[in-house]
Amino acid sequence: MSAITEYKGVWVLGEHRRGIIAPITYELLGKARELADKLKVEVSCLLLGFKVKTQAQELIHRGADKVYVVDDPRIEHLLEEPYARIVSDLIRKHRPEILLCPATSLSRSLASRVAVGLRVGLTADCIGLDINLEDRCLLQTKPAFGGTMMTTIISRSCRPQMATVRQKAMKEAVADGQRKGVVETLELDGSFFASRAKVLEVVDEVASTINIMDANVIVSGGRGIAKAENFKMLEELAKVLNGAVGASRAAVDEGWIAYSHQVGQTGKTVCPKIYIACGISGQIQHLVGMQSSDTIIAINKDPSAPIFKVANYGIVGDVFDIVPLLTKRFQDSNS
Repeated sequence: MSAITEYKGVWVLGEHRRGIIAPITYELLGKARELADKLKVEVSCLLLGFKVKTQAQELIHRGADKVYVVDDPRIEHLLEEPYARIVSDLIRKHRPEILLCPATSLSRSLASRVAVGLRVGLTADCIGLDINLEDRCLLQTKPAFGGTMMTTIISRSCRPQMATVRQKAMKEAVADGQRKGVVETLELDGSFFASRAKVLEVVDEVASTINIMDANVIVSGGRGIAKAENFKMLEELAKVLNGAVGASRAAVDEGWIAYSHQVGQTGKTVCPKIYIACGISGQIQHLVGMQSSDTIIAINKDPSAPIFKVANYGIVGDVFDIVPLLTKRFQDSNS
């Protein structure tokens, strides 16, 4: 391996769905830009797929200085072998010091394959990233021990430093149409595209519930909701706010609401404009999934509940009294 000092730059593995950039890519670009500015280096983004070149300028508008594009029908679908081969080859040639990847089902398997091939470390499911300027090490924060504590991992002896980042853990980079950058389209020989697997068919999942990861307002219930029937009360408040219903793991484990609504370490990470926590104590496993929300409102009858430590606004009281009052007030203001 080359000397660590030869590695410069922050890279982002871009992810897309049928040529449309996934929001997690913009989240990673926002954090990459922040890290790169501290290190005084450039941000590069890798964009692999078919009919994706037209999206490269948007990545520059979101903070990339350079975009490496491989646009080829042979990688229209994400196949681990050719993708890993291409990414690994680019890393060996250009030597970035950091590579950030989405913590999605698509990119997790790819990132691990790249890390093994390069013989470097990989920290999975990060929710926080920073730089130690003394040694240029990436400080990679993630939940540990079942989410009961946070740990910061450092990779001192190998480069690039690789991390997958949970969706909604970072803020999206704001687009700047005036930003300039370089788009480099790569032409690769056929050996890069060899794969033992082949995609026969892509079947779209039909969602039967609102995706809480896309909601601007989330009303979440925890153990304090007491039973499944009481989630109707939260649904009414969410409806008047044009929001979605979330839940803590405790409520899901009790069978009061489906897993698709679960927020937290073993559920989904969300970043709405408003998060209303109803009867949720605020254990760290739940907090890691919602603490980056713009505004957190907590309703709990226990004034010492941990949720109040992260809340912007707290209401100490019975959710069964307060939630209906809030629903009525918003209904009246909308009428």
